[in-house]
Amino acid sequence: MKARIRGIYATALTALFREADHTVVQASPTIQERFDGGFAIEGSDVTIETTDDRQGIGIHGDSTAVNTAATHLASLETDTFSWSAEMPREAVFTGQVTGTIRGGAVVDCGGRSGFLPDSNTAHQIEEDDRLSVQVVDPVPPWSDDRPVLDTHLEVGGHLVQLVRDGSGETSTRPGMAADLTDLLPNDPPDGWRARWMDASDDAEFAALSDALASASDRATAIDAALSDAPESQDEPGVVWNECATTWIWFGRVSRFALDDARRVVCPTMAGHHRIKAGSTDASAAVELVEAVCDLDDSAESEFPFATIARQFGPDEDDDVKIVHGKPDGRRITLGEGFVTDRDESSVTVRREMTPGGTYDALGTERRAGDTATTKFTEGKWWYPTVYRDADGARRGTYVNICTPVEVFPTAARYVDLHVDVVKHADGRIERVDDAELDSAVSAGHVSEPLAETAREVATTIENAL
Repeated sequence: MKARIRGIYATALTALFREADHTVVQASPTIQERFDGGFAIEGSDVTIETTDDRQGIGIHGDSTAVNTAATHLASLETDTFSWSAEMPREAVFTGQVTGTIRGGAVVDCGGRSGFLPDSNTAHQIEEDDRLSVQVVDPVPPWSDDRPVLDTHLEVGGHLVQLVRDGSGETSTRPGMAADLTDLLPNDPPDGWRARWMDASDDAEFAALSDALASASDRATAIDAALSDAPESQDEPGVVWNECATTWIWFGRVSRFALDDARRVVCPTMAGHHRIKAGSTDASAAVELVEAVCDLDDSAESEFPFATIARQFGPDEDDDVKIVHGKPDGRRITLGEGFVTDRDESSVTVRREMTPGGTYDALGTERRAGDTATTKFTEGKWWYPTVYRDADGARRGTYVNICTPVEVFPTAARYVDLHVDVVKHADGRIERVDDAELDSAVSAGHVSEPLAETAREVATTIENAL
């Protein structure tokens, strides 16, 4: 398998992939320097990119290669999660416009919807229009956004892309020979034109030819799928989907495992990836520390949570969201509160509750004036929330069992592991949602080792309360 890797996890992932005898290609100058070169400029089977929120990675490309890469990384640690995308990059759908919104349209692609920007179509789009669309920017399952679509079909990678426009002409960049495609032994399929990318400048002709052949195979397959599709397809759905996208979410334990892999290659401070995942400013600070400090004992060092929090937040009175991940990939924001206290390892967040309904598992009515006080301790597999009424009387305590908590500058993040422990106002202790955890294991969303850890933590909390 050949992989092109970019983003804040690139060094660690490059080390892990090379150790597993996979080939990393088109390495960035930084990676070239850290590994003393030896990276070919060739086409890749998969592209691995850090997600926009830096919480994980997307693996895009050939289905078999994506599965190989995802399987390798999913076993990194118990709090590593992976999900296959229903709308992978390059997949082609017959879609129906269900509505227009500012800047574009929402398109039903057969039980899944995407966003088609106005700039990605040559015609004005109206509701109920049917059209062929391609996924150009898929989104992870924990994102609130829709995949971005385009009516212009393209395939290829970072050496060459083929554009379907019927012209058969070749597109080149300034300074590149217009007849580059003519110099190769193979041609794009009829109706597709080659667009050569920056990386092609440094590639051998054999690599360019291979990349063009690979893209041409996919272009031909799309042409065949479009030809075979019914002229009047009643329902939106898949036209061509021989590619794949898998999303990997790294938990706190996973990020520290990636630190260990990176540390073999270059100086790496304790919590390198944990800090970089927090914010762009924090990421730049990590680079500075590693460039100027002696980190010989970094493997034994403690993660400097207090220092990071003082520098980048959250601080007292800052707003913090509770980002509640689910094992199936969804993300729910439970609410937003303000920090009332911060110590060397934790922050306390207070929320004003709105009346109506009841508190989960407690069965207690939500009343006006109620507050929820939650203490998030960095790295713990659980966190407690105490509910009080307007007079300060305790109405119940809910202890959520989850993957190790990460307290970032604007949010506390984790993945919920279903099983929880509650303490009612009368002092009664109750353990809940074991069945939901069992179901998540059966569905393949939670590994058995992770589930067993959750059960052990729940038992410990039961005994402690």
